[in-house]
Amino acid sequence: MSVESRNYKKAKLGSREPPVSLRSAWLPLATLSAVFLFEMLDNSILNIALPSIGRELQASSTALQWATSAYAVMFGSLMLVFGAAADRFGRRRIMLIGLALLAVASLAIIFVTTAEELVLVRAVMGVAAAMTTPGSMALAFRLFAAEELRIRAITLISTVGLVGLAVGPVAGGFVLAIAPWQSLLLVNAPIAILAMIGLWLGFAADESSELHDAPLDIPGSALGTLTILLILVAPTLFVDEGADSWEPWVLTVGSVIAGALFIRRQRTARHPLLELELIARPLVSSALAFKAAAGLATAGLGYLVTLQFQLQWGWPPALAALGLLPQVIVLIGGGAFVSPFVKRVGQVRAAGISAVAVVAGLAVYSLLNSFGYVFVAIALALVAAGLRVVGVVAATNVLSGLPANRTTIGAALTDTATEVANGVGVAVAGTILAAIFAGSIATSNWDSEQTAQFQAGVTIGGLVLTSLAAALAGWGFRQTKRLTRSPETRKSSGTQVPEDRVGLQTESNC
Repeated sequence: MSVESRNYKKAKLGSREPPVSLRSAWLPLATLSAVFLFEMLDNSILNIALPSIGRELQASSTALQWATSAYAVMFGSLMLVFGAAADRFGRRRIMLIGLALLAVASLAIIFVTTAEELVLVRAVMGVAAAMTTPGSMALAFRLFAAEELRIRAITLISTVGLVGLAVGPVAGGFVLAIAPWQSLLLVNAPIAILAMIGLWLGFAADESSELHDAPLDIPGSALGTLTILLILVAPTLFVDEGADSWEPWVLTVGSVIAGALFIRRQRTARHPLLELELIARPLVSSALAFKAAAGLATAGLGYLVTLQFQLQWGWPPALAALGLLPQVIVLIGGGAFVSPFVKRVGQVRAAGISAVAVVAGLAVYSLLNSFGYVFVAIALALVAAGLRVVGVVAATNVLSGLPANRTTIGAALTDTATEVANGVGVAVAGTILAAIFAGSIATSNWDSEQTAQFQAGVTIGGLVLTSLAAALAGWGFRQTKRLTRSPETRKSSGTQVPEDRVGLQTESNC
């Protein structure tokens, strides 16, 4: 038996000796990659089938929108709760339950006959994704001891997901040519079953000493879920109903009130869902700020570019998809450069530099998009390059800065920050466009005044988003200065980072 095989076996059986290479942990990594793949595919592959679904189920445009939104809303709003639950009851256990739920929901698509039933199935799939996503990143992080291997592992898993995201719509189009739309969701069932087998064989159950023993904060969980749910639904209403409608504003005010109550609960509860002092740690707070800045810029840019290609420039959907190729190429091909770049500049600097690249890309688009596609392509490539790094490094920094028994909720925090930032980015861009553009934006044959209004809306919306993303990134840099001034730091990977698990011995069971 090889050294790598022995190390893998020891890790599987709960030994303190982790795998020494990615190859020695091929089964766990393949399992986690499969889980992340279906999570990335689930929305993108369904979009291509929406016209077919609408015809077969006689669904309205609102029902079709909720067929995709129900997944995202449930996924984003429940990650914190299931992340906290996984840290208490077992990461593998929660993931196994989530995968089983996914398999059942995927098989249920056979019996769907109405749009309402489809929305329900998609919502259940979102719940399943919320149970599996935080655990997959946390298990990948906990699998290795060396930071370099952790970054390489998370890069590998995210690359698999990004490849799926890129080829999903194309593959879905080919499948629809020979099979019904239900087959696009049915494929989740065998993937989930194989992932369950790999998870069972590839990971040992969590030991009690590795779990957080405080009871789950039920009131805090309810308030946190409600806050994120309202934040995620409000942007959709802002875009659909417009800023002059009362509904999105009610939801926005409700999210602020629920958020304030959640923070108050976390400060006063004996066993809070999320200890606020942990989020305030410089390594954690800076990484979350960089991740949110990237999510805000990426979602806003994607929304504006898609509308500009098809509505202002008159490109057909196929050409618009080709116009996004610079982003796709960088996201997929950039994975090979993440680890060398992080090794060269250090984890903290890498997160900051990549966030700056995202903000710079959005600024290029906002200021120069009217001069032609070349500048749009440059913006897409810059944003993708920054996102490729910050997506991996920020997640690793958050998990590194938290106690060992909070890694799953740490992964949930990074994903939630991205989901919320995405929603805010689309809401800001959509609301500004709606406020400036006169008439229905989806109509063809704009007059010169409407064309000028759209261009002004794109520029102003992009600059507002650039300012917001820059503010988040700036706050992140401010937190990194606190990190380097901290007396509890050491040299690591060319920069100052907190001593691994500083003070965690006293916090592990609080």
